[in-house]
Amino acid sequence: MKKEFTVKPVSGYLALFFAILFLGGAIGGFVLQMILPGVLLILLFFFTIFGFTVVYPNGSCVMVLFGAYKGTIRDNGFFWVNPFYIKRRVSLRARNFNSEPIKVNDKIGNPIKIGLVLVWRVSETYNAVFDVDDFQHFVLVQSDAALRKLAGLYPYDNFEDHDAVIALRSGGEEVNSELEREIRERLQIAGIEVIEARINYIAYAEEIANAMLRRQQASAVVSARFKIVEGAVSMVEMALEQLSNKNIVELDEEKKAAMVSNLMVVLCGDKDATPVVNTGTLHT
Repeated sequence: MKKEFTVKPVSGYLALFFAILFLGGAIGGFVLQMILPGVLLILLFFFTIFGFTVVYPNGSCVMVLFGAYKGTIRDNGFFWVNPFYIKRRVSLRARNFNSEPIKVNDKIGNPIKIGLVLVWRVSETYNAVFDVDDFQHFVLVQSDAALRKLAGLYPYDNFEDHDAVIALRSGGEEVNSELEREIRERLQIAGIEVIEARINYIAYAEEIANAMLRRQQASAVVSARFKIVEGAVSMVEMALEQLSNKNIVELDEEKKAAMVSNLMVVLCGDKDATPVVNTGTLHT
């Protein structure tokens, strides 16, 4: 498979000097009525001026002669090349592609919306120009395809797929690395270098967003309740242990059960407890 190769063209300033000489000679030939030399010199002048080309920094110029690839100019400056060359300028600058969120199904079939940001640039001009029809459109289509494939490999979260170690919402760098690898493999044929690729938007689709939000809220409430109960049990255990060790009061099993019940109500209740002051004895 053919690859890019660079060429060193003739300085454009040197060619401009010769173009001025040809023009001056042609004018002198016509003045002196030397028609044939004048015509030849004017043809050389036009041949010279049509070969000028300018390559800007982080730019390139791909040259083709009658269907044959003749090389790429990567140096920036003012140059002269064969006027019969077809010259196509290709930017080597880094470019951003910020995709609109697309609707896809995750691993377990939930409809989600997901988008990506891609930073890329052309690294091989031959592949970019001749191996694909339109390399910019190729980048957009293949990035979209890679994003769809990634969404089908992982669940949005692990609420339903508890065996999933990686989820799209919480996978972070691992998911982004997989996305970048997939896009890089797809764009390699076009000579495109992937600098960075990462998910920049992810959410449930509108038709299930409310239901999933309620499920997440319920899960958060359950998790919070678990922590509250776990902490309350520890506090009750510590209170009973401290009362016993310091001989503050002797409690039989019935009183311990009542104390535990009251403390759990106070510590686990949604609202502040309303104290009842007992002015009699403990048995009253």
